[in-house]
Amino acid sequence: MTSKPGQKPAGQVPTPGLRKFVIYHNPRCTKSREALDRLRKAGVEPKIVEYLKTPIQPIDLDRLLKQMGMLPEKLVRRDEERFIDLELDIKPPKSRNAWVKILADNPVLIERPIITDGTRTVLGRPLENVDKLFIPVKA
Repeated sequence: MTSKPGQKPAGQVPTPGLRKFVIYHNPRCTKSREALDRLRKAGVEPKIVEYLKTPIQPIDLDRLLKQMGMLPEKLVRRDEERFIDLELDIKPPKSRNAWVKILADNPVLIERPIITDGTRTVLGRPLENVDKLFIPVKA
């Protein structure tokens, strides 16, 4: 199969250096540090967003969730004290938008790390999920 000049063959992943990787990172989290290290070993220096200091906006969080094919409630860290304080175990939100807003307003509840290349997004748990960003997409 041939491609036009300047065009990547179908199914080929663009060179990591040409994609804009972002990691929503908590430097205190072992899994987050391991995911960042895995990206760097793959030749990627991502933009690092410390989401506890710079919370993810609801519209961006919703986009990331959609790219992962994940419901917002599946991204929740249920063992956090804040989860209990908000009584989310007793009175969970009834809509997607409500969950997204709660997560955006309470970033400590967001499971981490989240890594995106702008098109594809993964939750870096288990760590092997990071490798999915380097698998060719079928045309």
